[in-house]
Amino acid sequence: MASKLNIIILAAGLGKRMHSSLPKVLHTLAGKPLLSHVLDLAKKLSPDQICVVIGHGGERVKEIINDASLTWVTQAPQLGTGHAVLQAQPYLDQQGLTLILYGDVPLVSLASLEQLIQSTQNDVCGILTAVVDDPTGYGRIIRDQNTGSIKGIVEQKDADTSQQSIREINTGIMAIPNEYLHSWLPKLENNNAQQEYYLTDIVKMAVDQNVTVVSSQALHNWEILGVNSRLQLAELERIYQLSYANKLLEKGVMLFDPSRIDIRGELRCGADVEIDVNCIFEGTVILGDHVKVKANCILKDVTVSDKTTILPFSHIENAKIGTNCRIGPYSRIRPETQLIDNVHIGNFVEVKKSRIASGSKVNHLSYIGDTTIGENVNIGAGTITCNYDGAYKHQTIIEDNVFIGSDTQLVAPVKVSVGSTIGAGSTITKDTPENELTLSRSKQISVSGWKRPSKT
Repeated sequence: MASKLNIIILAAGLGKRMHSSLPKVLHTLAGKPLLSHVLDLAKKLSPDQICVVIGHGGERVKEIINDASLTWVTQAPQLGTGHAVLQAQPYLDQQGLTLILYGDVPLVSLASLEQLIQSTQNDVCGILTAVVDDPTGYGRIIRDQNTGSIKGIVEQKDADTSQQSIREINTGIMAIPNEYLHSWLPKLENNNAQQEYYLTDIVKMAVDQNVTVVSSQALHNWEILGVNSRLQLAELERIYQLSYANKLLEKGVMLFDPSRIDIRGELRCGADVEIDVNCIFEGTVILGDHVKVKANCILKDVTVSDKTTILPFSHIENAKIGTNCRIGPYSRIRPETQLIDNVHIGNFVEVKKSRIASGSKVNHLSYIGDTTIGENVNIGAGTITCNYDGAYKHQTIIEDNVFIGSDTQLVAPVKVSVGSTIGAGSTITKDTPENELTLSRSKQISVSGWKRPSKT
């Protein structure tokens, strides 16, 4: 491998067929921008420098990506791929190798790129190619009929009938020694159907100078697919998701339907994990051994410990879930929540910025916010911690072995002391004594002779 590695990522295109004001490379695949996928891949190669060539919406691209380690280069106007690389030429090392990638080709694998770079040893130029059933729209690889060596690349609009029948195509991804790039880029011309400066023309320059051009094939043809429309973006999304699902299956994760799962980040699973259909995992999600996630759940930046079950339609974000917990159905666990072991959170319960200790239960129709709950606490249906006074949030503390009756309001700041029992329908505004019953109710009365209003 060359001593120095420069990477140029072309990301200047408008993306007219996206029909969007958002720059094409900022449209998301698996929850993050297309360009971010390419950048993450590029960094795994440990390059000495990454140049990103931007154009349409360039300032917005820089703002969203927000990476000070990158060298940003503007291409204006956009006059073709050769012209784009020419803008980055002043930033390239004199020696070493330059790898050229595309901000709208997000699925190329690290293994394919490493194979391409490896093939460029001994001072040769490398092209990533693919053999496809339908080569329409791609540049064709022209080879010598006798030796099979690469003689050039012909773009679709410049190809004759015979050349258009060629099924080996240029992916656009190249690895070129820097000394050749510095020599060839200024010599590019736009004498072609689109009047653009094609980067592919340097292949002919290489052949003319007896510089060997080698090809390396992508491991999978879907790796070289680019995005020019929302339809293509949707197709790549399904490819990505099914590929990720297959990797999970190979590691022993039970997916009820691999075609109905979305991972928009990283999903790490222990042994004997089961995931039902239509679940979405965002950010970093870690599932311990024997975790079960039932249908239609959304988990974002969550750690779930062993033997926990998450029932259907639950939404959990930025939380830590302990061992053998039971959550849902229809539960919402909001950020900064921690459930210790053997906690039950039931249907239509919302928990926010709270810690619930082992053995405690909040099973029905309750809101728990800014609260610390001890061990073996039972929260009755319809209980609300009133944590907000209109200006500030306040804490509720519920100590061990507390029983709170249904339809109770705990007005923070307040402490429910160890062993307390709160009668149903109470509004608690003061700290309660330990091991006693506390309630606040008006006397029940019946009004004799009262009649319900009726329309006249």
